[in-house]
Amino acid sequence: MLVISVKEGESIDRALKRYKRKFDRTGTSRALRARQQFVKPSVERRKEVIKAAYIQKKNQAEE
Repeated sequence: MLVISVKEGESIDRALKRYKRKFDRTGTSRALRARQQFVKPSVERRKEVIKAAYIQKKNQAEE
C-alpha cells in the first residue's frame, strides 16, 4: 500500500503528482495488467527474443 504524507503548505495537486509518480515506479499497474490473462512461458520467451533482435538490429543501423 502506498502512503503519501501531505507536507505542511503543500498543495493537493503536488501531493497527487508525487503519488502518481510513486505508483508508476512501483510497477503496480503493469503487474495488474499482466495478471489479467495467462501467457505461456514459450510465448513470453518468443516475445523477448523478437524484441532483442529488433533492438540489436536498430543499434547496428545507428552505427
